[in-house]
Amino acid sequence: MTVPPFDPSRLLAAGLVAQAEHHVTIGSTNDRARELAMDPSTRLPALVVADIQTAGRGRGENRWWTGAGSLAFSLLFDPAALGIARQESPRASLSAAVAIVRSVAPLLEGYELGLHWPNDVFASGRKLAGILVEALPDGRHVLGIGLNTNNTLSSAPAEVRNVAVTLCDLTGRDVNHHELLAVLLSELWTALEDLAADPAAAGAEYDALCLQRGA
Repeated sequence: MTVPPFDPSRLLAAGLVAQAEHHVTIGSTNDRARELAMDPSTRLPALVVADIQTAGRGRGENRWWTGAGSLAFSLLFDPAALGIARQESPRASLSAAVAIVRSVAPLLEGYELGLHWPNDVFASGRKLAGILVEALPDGRHVLGIGLNTNNTLSSAPAEVRNVAVTLCDLTGRDVNHHELLAVLLSELWTALEDLAADPAAAGAEYDALCLQRGA
């Protein structure tokens, strides 16, 4: 399967984001989203997509490996605009994990899939996606997601090969990033709206998907 170049205009036309940009190579999509937050002309939600990150960040001091063919993106958005109470906004990372699970589940029938607390999605016992949420002083959030899609772990560092997995390695086929990201964004807005409307129900879904229950 030949994967077409990423075209953010499709997501704009679908109304999934208000502003979008694509980079072949970037240091960090989260860093770029933070730059956009400083520009008063930026329209929210704003999306930054990259084919390759050279300085992708994970939780704490961790780094996120972005192999060629993976999907890495960040969203600058305002939780308050979605009706999310300030005390609930830290759960945005869990809502993002739910959205990832909902989006890739049809592609991974027969594989164990769920949340690995607090900010990862695991498939078949290995890390499929990582999430990093950074709250800005004005309340807006930068949500970064790295999802192993069309990359293969054969080119990854040894420490990554031991703990990670990709959609391509599991299924033997590539996915269309345009289609997957459109589904993921739609599921993300739904999950965040669910959090705003009923935090208790959202929490129950997080718990049901948690792979560490009883561990």
